[in-house]
Amino acid sequence: MTTTKTDLLPCGSKLRATTLLNKLGQSLWLDNITRDLLDQGTLKEYIQELSVTGLTSNPTIFEQAIKNSTAYDRDIRAKLKEGKCDEQVFFELALADLIRAADLFRPIYDRTNGIDGWVSLEVSPLLAHDTAATVAAAKDLFARACRPNVFIKIPGTKEGLPAIEEAIFAGVPVNVTLLFSREHYLAAAEAFVRGVERRIDAGLKANVGCVASVFISRWDAAVKDKVPVELRNKLGLAIASRTYKAARELLTSSRWVRLYSAGAWPQRLLWASTGVKDPQASPALYVKELAAPFTVDTMPEGTLKAVAEELKLDVTMAADGGDCEEVLAEFAAAGIDIDGLAERLQDEGTKSFTKSWESLMAVINSKRLPGAKAA
Repeated sequence: MTTTKTDLLPCGSKLRATTLLNKLGQSLWLDNITRDLLDQGTLKEYIQELSVTGLTSNPTIFEQAIKNSTAYDRDIRAKLKEGKCDEQVFFELALADLIRAADLFRPIYDRTNGIDGWVSLEVSPLLAHDTAATVAAAKDLFARACRPNVFIKIPGTKEGLPAIEEAIFAGVPVNVTLLFSREHYLAAAEAFVRGVERRIDAGLKANVGCVASVFISRWDAAVKDKVPVELRNKLGLAIASRTYKAARELLTSSRWVRLYSAGAWPQRLLWASTGVKDPQASPALYVKELAAPFTVDTMPEGTLKAVAEELKLDVTMAADGGDCEEVLAEFAAAGIDIDGLAERLQDEGTKSFTKSWESLMAVINSKRLPGAKAA
């Protein structure tokens, strides 16, 4: 992938790479949350020492957090005894954790005038194909959080797109998730713009937060045994470069500039799924290659720590997409249907989150009794 040299990321600098990326203008968010991270002060340490400025979560993250810790057990049993269903219990637990995290990031949110300092909570994956129910859930969760710096995650599926527009119109900040291609991103951006334009027409404030999360590593995992070795771990980055070019063009388009003039916040591009799946590749591979101003990179703890140890970081993504189209042409020549794979990955991602959600509900249910072990 073609990159651009930058003086902002000096080779050999003694600053942590996480600090260098922050100085570049990229936000580093942690793709994880557990009660232990909060109780033990680890998240606060990441904010102070590793320049972490936000946080994302999903059903898989909460499943692992609750399954692998006893920190939630007492609260779970108490809430179940009150007659609450597993889903009600989960959202109360998740909101409690995310509100604490949001308060830790609130100074960053205030300092950046709402551009940074966000946490994210996802609506139930079971609603991925139900527009009306998704909108209702997004409004409810945001109201219950009662914090301005909480994103509600809505998938960029066919049914999710109108829900994104309606949520933005209702003033609910949205993290659009499960985007896998430039076309997915453009559709999510259009939904965001329509929601903001409707707010302006209705005489409402235009500044509703939104990020568009494009998944990277799943592309490479999907084709690792189907392409030549020289193409390994290059597809996700090429898709990212193609999408970044589209985002840069949108951010300076006349339509978006009119929105900014009315007080709207721009929708930022977020790199998701940046944990490397290939054990032979550097754990910092995607993060190093996705360095770009006014973007967000959310990463697991292991990736964050690996990136913090990097000392050589002197390139940024090319605004014009670099050689992404040439690289994508090589994949096409190798028999990869890029558009078809994007749709498949989004569908598989939706199903994967649904499976994790079902496992999460089972884990909560399994902790009804003291000493009970998660399934």
